[in-house]
Amino acid sequence: SFMETRRSRFIPDALLPQLRESLQAHDIEPSSQSLTASNTVLGRSLAPALLKLRSDRPNLNKHQVETLLVENLEAEENSVSQWINYLNVVAAVAPMIGLLGTVSGMISAFQTIGQGGMGRPELLAGDIGEALITTATGLVIGIPAMIFYFILRNRMGHQMIQTTQTASELIDAVEED
Repeated sequence: SFMETRRSRFIPDALLPQLRESLQAHDIEPSSQSLTASNTVLGRSLAPALLKLRSDRPNLNKHQVETLLVENLEAEENSVSQWINYLNVVAAVAPMIGLLGTVSGMISAFQTIGQGGMGRPELLAGDIGEALITTATGLVIGIPAMIFYFILRNRMGHQMIQTTQTASELIDAVEED
């Protein structure tokens, strides 16, 4: 849903100025605790990574911190995107189910013709109606599902980029004196 891809689920904006200041002062552990408490993608990704920093010489193991951050961000993205992918499944399967109904309706129509219903179109109407209704239903479900899938996937991608950039900026705020 749109609620799951809003910025506040990814980045605790109100906390950022305090975090930058805290990290510039090399207060690593309190920063990590604040991030954890935020319950955001940034917090769950960056908090454990920050604990790898050495407060006396932060640039010494910055690469390890960034590697752990990337791994955590990938895990978070997989977790968040899992439900978005279900929408893609619905978008792909709904038209196929509609097509299955179309085939079923057409088989029934041909069976009716085979039983001598060619001269009586009213006997074919139900079978053809079944075929058309299932096709339309599959498309009515599949097309909006596909549209929402792409919208939500793009929103999530944008939020992940913003989160990654924010995390990098916060790591860069920890500099050696």
